[in-house]
Amino acid sequence: MSGPELRSHRFRLEREADWRRLEALLAKAERDRASALTEDELIALPLLYRAAVSSLSVARATSLDSGLIGYLEALTTRAYFFVYGARTRLRDRLARFFRVDWPAAVRSLWRETAISTLILIVAAFVGYVLVAQDADWYGSIMPAEMTQGRDPTAPTAFLKSIIYDAHDKQHLSAFATFLFTHNAQIAILAFALGFAFCAPTALLVAQNGLSLGALMALYASRGLGWPLGGWLVIHGATEMFATILAGAAGFRIGWAVMFPGDRSRLDALADAGRTSGAAMGGVIVMLVVAGLLEGFGRQLIQIDAVRWAIGGATLTVWLAYFYLPRRSFG
Repeated sequence: MSGPELRSHRFRLEREADWRRLEALLAKAERDRASALTEDELIALPLLYRAAVSSLSVARATSLDSGLIGYLEALTTRAYFFVYGARTRLRDRLARFFRVDWPAAVRSLWRETAISTLILIVAAFVGYVLVAQDADWYGSIMPAEMTQGRDPTAPTAFLKSIIYDAHDKQHLSAFATFLFTHNAQIAILAFALGFAFCAPTALLVAQNGLSLGALMALYASRGLGWPLGGWLVIHGATEMFATILAGAAGFRIGWAVMFPGDRSRLDALADAGRTSGAAMGGVIVMLVVAGLLEGFGRQLIQIDAVRWAIGGATLTVWLAYFYLPRRSFG
């Protein structure tokens, strides 16, 4: 056995028992969770970790064989994440997200949310007025794939049938999936394009508002304004709120790009991204709810008052969830 090999062999013999014990404790904790460790084992774990780190430092300094160094690097990495890393279970992290992180992110975006809401309302008003005064505006405002025959040339009976007929109930799940995908794409675009100085985000929110106003004007001209409102609000209370929040998240990103303040633009973006990302994670949940309400509830529930009641109740729940004071959680 050569000199370096002998040194490595002696080094391993002197310390290997501690490494093996550390390995066994990590395996036990990873298999059965940390609660399976006894009090003595919990006390020993950080001590064994520091001893392994010391062994790794000596092995590197004295140029021991690469196999031993690799083994110690892997062992200390595993131990580091156990000793110092967060060991929160997935269900606990999800519970914290819904209980703390998501509502806190939405509340911190209140200025951007107000701006996004104002853009949507103003655009809806403009769309309504334009189509009410000149029906030719309808084709310019409404995307072709969204009209589905609902245009100024359609008979009133057809427009009414859209509101009340439960078309192809057996295909409602596919319809809900389509609606969720479409709405999610709009929301994600509104968020993702915020970095371009907020302009694309504002345009997407405004387009949603214009389309809403144009559709309301068309149905109101046929005396179907109240039924259409119920048909829309049952899912729209959630969907429009989600769109507003997606726009708000995009505005936060764009504002960080334009006005980073005393921080570097990268640091400002990272900070804005954490808040906006948490809000957007929840927006996807809202869109799932909206897709289910749109694909199922809207077609299966035919009573206007019930539709309005469900829409009002869901909006109340969302507002209470995000903005009512709550006690702090650790």
